[in-house]
Amino acid sequence: MGRLVMSKGLRNLVVVLIIIFYFCFSSCILEITDANSDSPSTTLENSEKITEGMVLIPEGEFLMGSNHPDCSLDEQPIHSVYVDDFYIDKYEVTNSQFKKFIDANPEWGKKKWWNPKSGIADKYHDGEYLKNWNGNNYPEGKGKFPVVYVSWYAAVAYANWVGKRLPTEAEWEKAARGGLEGLDFPWGNTINPSRASYPPHGGTDTPIGLYPANAYGLYDMIGNVMEWCLDAYDPEFYRKSPYRNPIAGAEEISQVIKNFLYIKNHRVTRGVACCPDPIHLRIAFRDYHFPVCTHADTGFRCAISVSTE
Repeated sequence: MGRLVMSKGLRNLVVVLIIIFYFCFSSCILEITDANSDSPSTTLENSEKITEGMVLIPEGEFLMGSNHPDCSLDEQPIHSVYVDDFYIDKYEVTNSQFKKFIDANPEWGKKKWWNPKSGIADKYHDGEYLKNWNGNNYPEGKGKFPVVYVSWYAAVAYANWVGKRLPTEAEWEKAARGGLEGLDFPWGNTINPSRASYPPHGGTDTPIGLYPANAYGLYDMIGNVMEWCLDAYDPEFYRKSPYRNPIAGAEEISQVIKNFLYIKNHRVTRGVACCPDPIHLRIAFRDYHFPVCTHADTGFRCAISVSTE
């Protein structure tokens, strides 16, 4: 009888151990699967209205490009563009906002040295992803600073997660101009260190909203950090751009967003902040980087079409 009782007790212990092992093993498999996933999470923060903290940019025509004597050839010619109405973030995405994203989606966090399969996939960054962070924690006291050292891929993934996207280059320029035509800067044609953060005046890393907004109520469209746009970079695009809602590399971008494919084409960045030369700080100035690039002066803000609000 004693042997029978012992046998039942042993069986119960084995069952308990199997259950514990199953749950532990399953969670490990899930973590590894998520870490190696090629697709970003698209779970929305449903507790917040998507357009909260955004500004509605009215549809309409504007003149895109520049005829400044020292402008680059890729800014020419000035051409009329019509953009449908859209929302764009009032501020650049901050460290604290991006931390919420990687906390919810650890496959987009930094790699852990003891687990090479953790964190962001190698093909989506250049090795300096979130370089200024301590692990997956942003620098102390910089929660309201724009997130930097983020690749184009990470910016797209974040935008998907909050139910948004990156702005097109045309949307970005229309928003930056604030409804004012033909100006070099959002406030006029003369650089003004009291209106934007750029070296040697204030550097390139300041809290969001520290400088005055443009006429649309948008902050840091010039200065603070450069911002990723959705488009592929094409130096000849202005010479062949469609009139309505232009976007370079539209077919490729559609595939990236749907399937999160690895691409090699440069992506557009706007709002140069790291250069003290006023010619590079103009609204119309175009820059570009490989989508894997991460820089100390490059962040992003998000947009959303009114039709998909």
